[in-house]
Amino acid sequence: MFEAKPSIARSKREHYRELNVRLVALLAEESDGLANAANLTALFFHALPDINWFGFYLLRAGGLVLGPFQGKAACVRIALGRGVCGTAARERKTLVVPDVHAFPGHIACDSASRSEIVVPLLRGDRLLGVLDVDSPRESRFDAEDAGGLETAVKLLVDNSDFTSLTA
Repeated sequence: MFEAKPSIARSKREHYRELNVRLVALLAEESDGLANAANLTALFFHALPDINWFGFYLLRAGGLVLGPFQGKAACVRIALGRGVCGTAARERKTLVVPDVHAFPGHIACDSASRSEIVVPLLRGDRLLGVLDVDSPRESRFDAEDAGGLETAVKLLVDNSDFTSLTA
C-alpha cells in the first residue's frame, strides 16, 4: 500500500516529484488504463492540499465522458470546446484557471470550486481525454502544478493501455 501523506517542509516541486515516483511504482504492476487512472486519482487527491475534485474525462464518441475520480458527483458528459475541460481538450494544452467564475462557459459541477487546472491526455497527436483538478481556493494552481501534473499524465499514458476505454 502506498502512503500519500506529504512530508513536512518540502517544496511543491519536490512533493510532485515524490508523488510521481510513487505513481511509477503503481504503474509498474498494471497496464490497464482504467485501473491506473483510478489509482492516480486516489494517490494525488489525498496528497495534494486544497483540492476538492481530481479526476479524468475520457474521449468517447467525440466528447468527454466521466472517468475515474475522487470528489463529489460530477458532470457526466462534456462537449469538446465547452468549459475548461472541453477547451483544454480541443486546444490540446494545459489550462490553469485562477478563477473559474471568470472563465467563459465554465461548467459548475461543484459550486465550491474556485480554481481549476486541466491537462490533456495525449498519445502522440491523439487525444485520449483530460485530467481535471478543482480547488475551493482561488488561484490555487500555478506552473509547478502544471509541470507536476503533466509529468503524471505522461507517465500514465506511456505506461497504460487505453484502447478499450476511448473511441
